[in-house]
Amino acid sequence: MSSAALHNRADDWPEAVVVLNETGRSDTVLLCEHASNHMPAEYNRLGLSENDLQRHIAWDIGAALLTHRLSALLDAPAFLSTYSRLLIDLNRPLGSQGSMPTLSEDTTIPGNGGIDDAERTRREAIMFKPFHDKVSSHLADREKDGRPTRIVTVHSFTPTYLGISRPWHAGVLFAGATELGTRLVDALRKNGQALNVDANVPYVINRDSDYAIPVHGDDRGHDAVLIEIRQDLLTSSDDIDAWAHRLVAALPAFRGEMVA
Repeated sequence: MSSAALHNRADDWPEAVVVLNETGRSDTVLLCEHASNHMPAEYNRLGLSENDLQRHIAWDIGAALLTHRLSALLDAPAFLSTYSRLLIDLNRPLGSQGSMPTLSEDTTIPGNGGIDDAERTRREAIMFKPFHDKVSSHLADREKDGRPTRIVTVHSFTPTYLGISRPWHAGVLFAGATELGTRLVDALRKNGQALNVDANVPYVINRDSDYAIPVHGDDRGHDAVLIEIRQDLLTSSDDIDAWAHRLVAALPAFRGEMVA
């Protein structure tokens, strides 16, 4: 195989996770499970159009750039996915209906119909397990060193879903981390920008349909929240920078309290 072919294969089949700033000093660990809309060529876009891959069904628009900015501002480690959530959703339990969806919002995903066990196992081994193994290893090292840790997963949501408008600018989702979650909501509301922010919108954390918060956070005894920003508020670099600074301004208060 030529060097060019090897390079193209590496681009088409990247490692399952991009790690930023792994030795960062922050007590916050950032995850972005829907960072990429990439699909290897052999999947033929799962029968979808190129325009479909640019939609929210394939990734969380703006979430990767926001995660990059937060990692730099907070000096925080960050773990970002490299494959589309339509191939396998890193924030859904394996075997769940949403893991390899046949329907996303009102769009049928032809290439996910009738997936056999071998293909499911392949996607799990290439895309899902390496990502979460890397996160688990990082958290285990922090625990061994006695480092304070809280997990913030970064997502974005579409302004309208199945024809229903979503009025919130952002949501903070949590299960066990009630104090962290509610105080983060309050801090964002007091930002001075008249933000419509609420707890557990537009979704709620459920162990049957969520993975990172219950598994990496609650099960390990770490406070963990999922941040959802409305996608039309993340359309420019200025928008992303503004949201990054809002979140950074909200988070240090918790950091000081946790360390004290």
